[in-house]
Amino acid sequence: MFNKTPGALRRAIVPLLLAGAACGTAGDHAAGLASMTRAPFGTAPNGAAVELVTLTNAHGVELRAMTYGAIIVSLKVPDRAGQMGDVVLGYDSLAGYVKSSPYFGAVVGRYGNRIAKGKFALDGADYTLAVNNGPNALHGGLTGFDKVVWSADTMRTAEGVGIRFRYVSKDGEEGYPGTLTTTVTYTLTDANEVHIAYEATTDKATPLNLTQHSYFNLAGTGDILAHVLTLNADRYTPVDSTLIPTGELAPVVGTPFDFTSPHAIGERINGDHQQLKFGGGYDHNFVLTRPDTGLVLAAVLKDPSSGRTLEVRTTEPGVQFYSGNFLDGTLTGKGGVVYAHRSGLCLETQHFPDSPNQAAFPNTILRPGQTYRSRTTWRFGVE
Repeated sequence: MFNKTPGALRRAIVPLLLAGAACGTAGDHAAGLASMTRAPFGTAPNGAAVELVTLTNAHGVELRAMTYGAIIVSLKVPDRAGQMGDVVLGYDSLAGYVKSSPYFGAVVGRYGNRIAKGKFALDGADYTLAVNNGPNALHGGLTGFDKVVWSADTMRTAEGVGIRFRYVSKDGEEGYPGTLTTTVTYTLTDANEVHIAYEATTDKATPLNLTQHSYFNLAGTGDILAHVLTLNADRYTPVDSTLIPTGELAPVVGTPFDFTSPHAIGERINGDHQQLKFGGGYDHNFVLTRPDTGLVLAAVLKDPSSGRTLEVRTTEPGVQFYSGNFLDGTLTGKGGVVYAHRSGLCLETQHFPDSPNQAAFPNTILRPGQTYRSRTTWRFGVE
């Protein structure tokens, strides 16, 4: 049933998108042409200038991203009535991201997700990372890729308009070996897709697990408990009380983690299940069911109130579904909106958490002479 969803969604989405573009309510754009603009967006703590880049497609869909953290600041897409709405959480200015941000919209690295006790061994050497999440290392450390300024070039290709971010991480930065050169490219297409392409090379062997940490709320406001989620995963990686995988690839059948058919996120989130209690809800890596190594459908997310839909495809073996459990009303975001408990969710396409310490998990070590490549696509629609 799950593999039939994309085709059905496309048949529903395309006529509605065309209708919205024809009547102009989805936000007519100048002469129907995609565009790119750049503007100053403040100064980072190290004194570097930060820029904001805006991409707009022929239908008025708009993506804004800044050079600090390669962060997606806003993403405006139409609802079923053709009205544009911002579907990602974040702040109105750079100051919010610098002061206190749970990785809103950021590229995280070198290693997205957790590494147990901030330690790993590689080629006979032991490495120690900053412990910044209980007893573990999380999302690259104290100054991960989300807190540095990237260079950026805009581009126009056959696919659409885009931004190519580049960052060079020095040998030893945050405890990781090797000088790592990373590019992350966001491309906005006229099919209302966002393509995310990652590439990296290194001069020493190093763990690498890059992901995009946008918090989605397809309704634009309120919580995400009524959002309906389908995941193309019949297994997940259970965790211990510190959210480190036990090493097991457990079947989802018969558990609250079975999203192989559509379920509202709030339907079972407060159930009496040890894994939900460990995570305070969903904060788990799902093992994608894939026939090959190419792009595979990972998730379908729908908001019944607005009609907005999101399809996620990826070349990665897993996706971390995080239900915004640590949002607690202490952060005030764009437009003065208070981000209450579970007001956003993440679908982080990735390799598995703690892979450098788990030999049975897919390999995350990048070596000299190799090129790391990963691709994820978000496709927005309505139904």
